[in-house]
Amino acid sequence: MIETIRWTEDGVVMIDQTRLPREEVYVTCRDYCQVAEAIRRMVIRGAPAIGVAAAMGVALGVLHGAEFETVCDTLAGTRPTAVNLFWALERMKRLHASLRGRPIAEIRDRLVAEALQMRLEDIAINQAIGRHGAGLIPDGKTVLTHCNAGALATAGYGTALGVIRAAVAAGKKIDVFADETRPFLQGARLTLWELQHDGIPATLITDSMAGHFLKSGRIGCVVVGADRIAANGDVANKVGTYSVAVLAKENNVPFYVAAPLSTLDLTLASGDEIPIEQRSPDEVTHVFGVQVAPEGVAVENPAFDVTPHRYVTAIITERGVARPPYTESLPRLTCVDGA
Repeated sequence: MIETIRWTEDGVVMIDQTRLPREEVYVTCRDYCQVAEAIRRMVIRGAPAIGVAAAMGVALGVLHGAEFETVCDTLAGTRPTAVNLFWALERMKRLHASLRGRPIAEIRDRLVAEALQMRLEDIAINQAIGRHGAGLIPDGKTVLTHCNAGALATAGYGTALGVIRAAVAAGKKIDVFADETRPFLQGARLTLWELQHDGIPATLITDSMAGHFLKSGRIGCVVVGADRIAANGDVANKVGTYSVAVLAKENNVPFYVAAPLSTLDLTLASGDEIPIEQRSPDEVTHVFGVQVAPEGVAVENPAFDVTPHRYVTAIITERGVARPPYTESLPRLTCVDGA
């Protein structure tokens, strides 16, 4: 299994995703500010992985005597769209509040243990998502995915790629088409690297080729991840996902979203309320440092778009598969033992 992030005596160790696939390099974040910068620069990325990194950043900050609220505020200011970041910080805040008045050594140990537990939980959750989603993947067909929702986007195994991995493990004969995912090329650089690592047959296509192949009849379904899901089932994911969903609907291809329940934000009525991160123009005007656009050109670079729920066939979670109407099915999945 690809190890995206781990806790060590020296600090938080993570694979540097900005350097894949050319180099497999691990970096060590020795304080919470370095963790925050790693999230901001997309050394680590993907909503579940960001959540685990944030929890470890909090633990690292407290371990080194930093002020708790400052640590949380710094990490919260890194990336606005992925709700798992804020979910993880709130979980660490609740634990910290419950330990008020306890010895500092106990507080530090408990926060470290909680961050490590969140990493283990994330891997188990992804494996459960895979089990619930594997049955939806048609045998003998091609699966299209956009961006990277694999082990690299989580603590391990993956959400969308976790579904694909589980389908392969179940004996299904499938292959994968991965959109390149401009401008950061997560599909080309990361998804293909993961699939090659696992020996799963995969083909790289440009983003603009998705419609051609969805019309061809070769694609059996689309599976993507998510960074935030509103109460009505609107899904924020890497920019370009909305286009793929519309094309899938036009060609009667099921469009599935695989995400943990921590990605749900039921406080938001619709995707119109989801904040969309705007990233540097250089990601669009340059490719690996090489300028590909005229100097001084105007650039818009939203990192995410929102796919309206009417294009989403189902949402695959660790507790099962939600189907429309999502205002009814998603709250049911968040209930524990029917409570």
